Amino acid sequence: MCDKRALRRAVRERIAMIEAPDAQERSAVICEEVKRHIAVSGARVVALFSPLGDEPQLWPLVEHLAQRLSVVLPRVEGDVMNFYSFDRGMMATGAFGINEPQGGVPVQAYEIEAIVVPGVAFTESGARMGRGKGFYDKYLSQDDFSALKIGVCYREQIVPEIPAEPHDVPMDVVIYK
Repeated sequence: MCDKRALRRAVRERIAMIEAPDAQERSAVICEEVKRHIAVSGARVVALFSPLGDEPQLWPLVEHLAQRLSVVLPRVEGDVMNFYSFDRGMMATGAFGINEPQGGVPVQAYEIEAIVVPGVAFTESGARMGRGKGFYDKYLSQDDFSALKIGVCYREQIVPEIPAEPHDVPMDVVIYK
């Protein structure tokens, strides 16, 4: 089993090799597949994320779903992450340079019915390795959280094995292209 730091470095090097037009095309395919999973799940409250430059670009999906469903996005507040309703006019750069919703009150974990989760690496069976701060694992392990967990990534982020720790929360499905 390899260590997480070395695995993160190796995967980041592979992601860096993806050319922008290819990443854009693959992101669009990922978004379509996520739409299908959300439709099948019947979810009405969907948590997405503001993508960083090396993550699948989900803004078209955010905009699309916000016309039909309640879309919530994360905001880091100290050492915790909460989700707030998406409003295009109420977004600002927050923690770690991520575009976050401003104002409002946090949505309760039990209200979220499907969540799309970023990661540095995934296995096809759903194991996930994040950026190392544990924000998603903490959120997903709340007692009242029971949403469908959808991991999204590029195929270069799929690895055979991730060193598991007791606090790691697996995904129900991993979508990659």
